[in-house]
Amino acid sequence: MEAREHTKANVELIREKLDSGRMRSARIMVNSLHPSEVARLLESLPLKDRAVLWEMVDHDLEGDVLVEVAEEVRDGLLEDMGTPELIAATEGMEIDDLADLLADLPETVTQEVLQSLDKQDHERLQQVLAYDEESAGGMMNVDVVTVRPDVTLEVVARYLRVVGEIADGTDSIFVVSRDNTYIGSLFLSRLLTHDPEEMVASVMSTDLMPIPAHTPSNQVVWEFENRDLLSAPVIDDDYRVLGRITVDDVVDVIRDEAEHALMGAVGLDEEDDMFAPVVKSATRRALWLGVNLGTAFLAAAVVDQFKTTLDAIVLLAVLMPIVPSMGGVAGTQSLVIITRAIALGQINSANARGILRKELLVGVLNGLGWASIVSLFTYLWIGDWRIGGILGCAMIINMFVAAGSGYFIPVTLKRLKVDPALAGGVVLTTVTDVVGYMAFLGLAAIFLM
Repeated sequence: MEAREHTKANVELIREKLDSGRMRSARIMVNSLHPSEVARLLESLPLKDRAVLWEMVDHDLEGDVLVEVAEEVRDGLLEDMGTPELIAATEGMEIDDLADLLADLPETVTQEVLQSLDKQDHERLQQVLAYDEESAGGMMNVDVVTVRPDVTLEVVARYLRVVGEIADGTDSIFVVSRDNTYIGSLFLSRLLTHDPEEMVASVMSTDLMPIPAHTPSNQVVWEFENRDLLSAPVIDDDYRVLGRITVDDVVDVIRDEAEHALMGAVGLDEEDDMFAPVVKSATRRALWLGVNLGTAFLAAAVVDQFKTTLDAIVLLAVLMPIVPSMGGVAGTQSLVIITRAIALGQINSANARGILRKELLVGVLNGLGWASIVSLFTYLWIGDWRIGGILGCAMIINMFVAAGSGYFIPVTLKRLKVDPALAGGVVLTTVTDVVGYMAFLGLAAIFLM
């Protein structure tokens, strides 16, 4: 927490320096920050101030900062950079970060960057680019150290001293055969604590299972979370080592997924720029508002079918919003739980029926409980037990349907390859509104007219 507060204090101090015109002091401070801190600062500034700050960033830091900023912010920064500056920014970048950045560069610049790489780095980059960005192969860093199982720990230690450096986040060295097939992992802690004359084969661990390159990123997150990994080898279909994934790469995926779920629930992109032009932001949000308006008209059309009942008993219009509101909350609870379970891979053919049964029973139990309270309160307020009973029955019906919808909507959307976090809320709201109004007004038309 202290580190986070320190970062926030640094960001505020830089903004004060920019506002007061102390550019030299601001430049020195900006280039002393971590690239991720510079990225957050850029994202928090209006477009004009952002351009000023970007000019202060040293060229050897620009590439690392570009990887950290949101995609839309990155696009804006890239538009103002010339080809020589872009090539300079990519120098010295890690291969996996460079692969992420190349996707946003113009084709002509991409080709020049590729030509500027030496043969080894060019081959490594092509290896990463061959895989989908949201797969283990797209996440991996190809800068790995491998050793044979038939050498001593002393030989490995001498080899590391000759190499001089290893990639950040390295906690183990991969043990491979002569054809680069993965055998096991030699943890650095064992290298340091065991007898130098011991063989690698006797000290290495075979418990660390490699991750196939085509594994989706969300499955990689699951592997790290459930196996408490700091790093893991990535292999091809022939079990040959291609690279490694470290926990910092996984944290980035977790953050992106969390932002996607939060923003996607209201139809927004997690990469949107907070300071994008008004017209651009308004246009982007208009689509989701239009969808919501369409569902509202659908609910209104249902209410319109019972206008005779509403004209006869005006009090129904006062009580009517209670039913869809309670159904919406109950349905959202189920929707969130099921969407999360899908993301974590907790739902399968063996347990799906049991999960659905549980959600329906929860909906009925809550419906009965709250319907009793609402019915009693309505009777005490209005003095008509019929209206209280109708309201309670409609609530039970809607909360039962809402619980079922909270299960079926994300499951169905997932099968249709639509993100449940993006579309689930709108579909659920439509269902609970339509069913809620229809149940309440329909029962009122039957028993009160």
